[in-house]
Amino acid sequence: MTDGQSVPLRFTLSEFAGSLGDFGTIIPLILAVALVSDVNPRYILLFFGIWFILTGLYYRLPIPLEPMKAIAVIVIAGGIGSGEIAAAGLILGVLFLVLGYGRCFAVIGKWVPESVVRGIQLGLALLLFKASVDFVVRDSFFFVIGIAVIVVFILLVRYRDIPDLSSICVITVGVIGGIILHGIPPTSLIPPPALVIPVPTDFPSALSTLVLPQVVLTIANAILATSLLTKDLFGTDVPPKNLSTTIGLMNITSVPFGGFPMCHGAGGLAGQYRYGARTGGASIIAGLIFLILALFFSSPQVLSIVAVGVLGALLVFVGIEMARHSLKTDSLVITGLIGLLALAVSMTVAFIIGLAAVYLLGRVKKRPVPRDPAV
Repeated sequence: MTDGQSVPLRFTLSEFAGSLGDFGTIIPLILAVALVSDVNPRYILLFFGIWFILTGLYYRLPIPLEPMKAIAVIVIAGGIGSGEIAAAGLILGVLFLVLGYGRCFAVIGKWVPESVVRGIQLGLALLLFKASVDFVVRDSFFFVIGIAVIVVFILLVRYRDIPDLSSICVITVGVIGGIILHGIPPTSLIPPPALVIPVPTDFPSALSTLVLPQVVLTIANAILATSLLTKDLFGTDVPPKNLSTTIGLMNITSVPFGGFPMCHGAGGLAGQYRYGARTGGASIIAGLIFLILALFFSSPQVLSIVAVGVLGALLVFVGIEMARHSLKTDSLVITGLIGLLALAVSMTVAFIIGLAAVYLLGRVKKRPVPRDPAV
């Protein structure tokens, strides 16, 4: 149990606004995965909705859910089917259930310094800025409108004591723009989920192609960085082992029925907090939104209804929030190195090199100065 479970749930306009704070990350990834693979987007949305509600009730804080990014990127690159995705989800589910048991994360946390976790946060912020550039290129008109709306609310919050409802306004503008551009998506009731059973040959392929690139990112960003950011934002201890356990449970129960591998995420937490989320009520609201989309809208078109430019605008300010907290580090050199490597190469490579650099530098500092034999 976490201290956050004593936090009362709220369902205010601010919580509603905060519930939309991570949509700029979640929606583009789900849409892209649905368009290039045989995974049904409605089941992805369905299990996102269910687990957003469950995590909101359990943690009582706006602990977010996101598609596992490394897996999503590899799937989007092509050639990965639902069997391999299901196999990866099952392997990761079992792995993080095991890691959530006992003192596994106490040991991991002891050997992963805060500067490395802050570096992962900075790297994520830089990647969010990079992702927003694509949205600017694709839809600069609505990007500028989204930025303008957010800036106006920043000024109103600061000088007029008005709640920050910028994400609601930005998403509303985006939906109106999407309807104008694409029309209203069709509706129909969702059929019951079908069991996705991986064949034996899916597991070795999933392990090498999907699981290994994802494990480091999940431990660093979805678990350690999220736990650290929760302390920064709420002064509340959400132990990494708890986050690992819920990641394990959500994947074991969702992926075999057509869901996509999910995890928590420091970027999502920063986004929901930035736009007003302070309790698990925001997660429950987000879950209800995803359930409505899953149950009544019949095609991936529902995800493209939001003009992408406004999603880019949301990402910019989420990146700023994440970068701000990443600077609370005990080593700007290590944190900056990891952030730049994450942007230039990958989060996994950045984590490994950053961790190695910490211990190499530590050993250099501790190395005794050679004595002059002539003395």
